[in-house]
Amino acid sequence: MNIKIVLLSSLLILLFSLAFLWWKTGDWIQKGQTPLATGKHSYAIILGAKVNGSIPSRSLQYRLDAAVQYSHEYPNVRFVLSGGQGPDEQLSEAEAMKNYLIEKGIEESRLILETTSTSTYENILFSKKLLPDSIDHVTIITSDYHLARSRKIAHQLGLETDALAAKTPEVVKWKMTTRERAALIKTYLTGR
Repeated sequence: MNIKIVLLSSLLILLFSLAFLWWKTGDWIQKGQTPLATGKHSYAIILGAKVNGSIPSRSLQYRLDAAVQYSHEYPNVRFVLSGGQGPDEQLSEAEAMKNYLIEKGIEESRLILETTSTSTYENILFSKKLLPDSIDHVTIITSDYHLARSRKIAHQLGLETDALAAKTPEVVKWKMTTRERAALIKTYLTGR
């Protein structure tokens, strides 16, 4: 067989595979946003994101704003605020979330802090440990692109979930969605 034909065939297979993975991960991201949260679960986990000093980043603020609205609609829901402290953060993501939510009028008694996680897997794992043993259904609140992976991890850890999607800031949407596609494949392969 001609080497050019072999190389061209290999290139076409690679391009087709990449296109298929791009489509499939996009489909997963879209499907991860349903079913929508309706207040039927008594606990919701808000996943952390970058804190600038002690101020939530725009991505984290969007997640918190979605939680504030949800908290007004469903006053029975308690929130697990999940996120540790990065080297350039003045406090844990969970503490920054607590401060923001209290400022927005949510009672501190509705907030449970998980302050040690450093990844999405740890967010879910450590948050689950703070829930009553009888709880196996929760709402996940995070950025729209991040729900599919978060919910997949939660399922693998024994939690059934519904979703509350926070919008993604336009300035980082392409970067975050592209990175998430690779992370989704890793999660499906490794469970983390």
